[in-house]
Amino acid sequence: MMKTLTLIILMLAPAIAFAADQPNIILMLSDDQGWSGLSVAMHPNHPGAKGTIFHTPNIERLASQGMRFSAGYAPASVCSPTRISLQTGRSPASLHWTKAAPAEAGHKLTEPRLIKNIATNETTIGEILRDAGYATAHYGKWHIAGGGPEKHGYDESDGDTGNENAYQFKDPNPVDIFGMAERTEAFMAKCQKTGKPFFIQLSWNALHAAENALEATTAKYANVSAGNNAKQSSVAAITEDLDTGVGRVMESIDKLGLADTTYVIYMSDNGAGGGKRTGLNGGKGTMWEGGIRVPFIVRGPGVNANSWCDVPVVGYDLYPTFCEWANVPAGKLPKTIEGGSIASLLANNCQGEVKRAREELVFHFPHYQSDDGPHSAIRLGDLKLIHFYESDRDVLFDLSKDISEQNDLAAEQPRDAEMLKKRLMTYLQDVDAQFATPNPDYDPNAEPVSRKGGKGGMKPTKPKGANGGRRPKD
Repeated sequence: MMKTLTLIILMLAPAIAFAADQPNIILMLSDDQGWSGLSVAMHPNHPGAKGTIFHTPNIERLASQGMRFSAGYAPASVCSPTRISLQTGRSPASLHWTKAAPAEAGHKLTEPRLIKNIATNETTIGEILRDAGYATAHYGKWHIAGGGPEKHGYDESDGDTGNENAYQFKDPNPVDIFGMAERTEAFMAKCQKTGKPFFIQLSWNALHAAENALEATTAKYANVSAGNNAKQSSVAAITEDLDTGVGRVMESIDKLGLADTTYVIYMSDNGAGGGKRTGLNGGKGTMWEGGIRVPFIVRGPGVNANSWCDVPVVGYDLYPTFCEWANVPAGKLPKTIEGGSIASLLANNCQGEVKRAREELVFHFPHYQSDDGPHSAIRLGDLKLIHFYESDRDVLFDLSKDISEQNDLAAEQPRDAEMLKKRLMTYLQDVDAQFATPNPDYDPNAEPVSRKGGKGGMKPTKPKGANGGRRPKD
């Protein structure tokens, strides 16, 4: 009997050790929250890297306990393409899902048709972690169809939800922030009892339906500083409510004694505007920094407190990162993965590199949602090029010196511009990206359908002594 028991223990030992080595993971994804949309600075030296009217003490605490990525990017400048990218570890361009809003008609170019439905043959991060022994949950906004999270690797979810989920919840549970926090605590407690590691994605509905903020919080921001309008006041209010929800999740982690074994990641699905307040150019629906650079914070085992990292990272890097933490063999990852693990950056105080299939980061938006029209961007090292399809023009920036993208270097550094343009187009061709095509019925005298988005990027200036370099009028 004793020999049999010993044999059973020896057989189970590897599995027990494997489970003990698998940390818990909580991914928090905010909605439409720009790089400076918190009271947390997202760059150590940039004055516009935090908001002036926001109050987010819990996310400040999260940042002080972990690492901030000053060059953290959303995979897209709009909502659902980022969400499908996070689930698959692939870029929106390769997924043929590059826009959330309906296509616009009457322009010089015709937008490509999108199939806004996650494919059944995609292996999601929920599926791969569940196969690795994790309990999985997705709460909040799903917005990529396919029957909802439970059809794609999640044990629990709020269903196949979209933006409409935000508007039905008001005070005392604004946009379901506090309900999501409660379900998260219950799921963590259940996993703790069963001894299973967990992966939870909290896709907060905020900042949508900002008018649904708590009455008390709304009143607090009724008279914000001069120059801020009513919309900014309501966004500030729902931002603080969101921060309260983040705080409740953090309190639950501490209460359950899980802080030492749990990674918490906080990021946004896209940017929310630039301008003088942030020092970033452009906004949602554009490939300028204001549209794609977002808050990006990670806390967890082995991550130095109050640390910074300026290595560019992107949302689809999280898929292989989570797999590395979960001890998923590299050979089991889908061959379509484009992201690279950032685990070594987190464990070594930003020392090392992110090994992706390609060195460059590409952002593709063949659509009309701003004055910029269809355009794409590529970042390689500190250089970033944006290509505008209507005018076939390029602008080039050195982000280490010009984060505001105001000093166009395309005419001054033509070889760099040519090299980046070539790499951009090679990548897009290799992933069979979709492009806007000439509109045979285009009437330049007819007014196109009104845009749903905002303005494009601010016009860059010429570098001293250069001949071109203005942003094309698309």
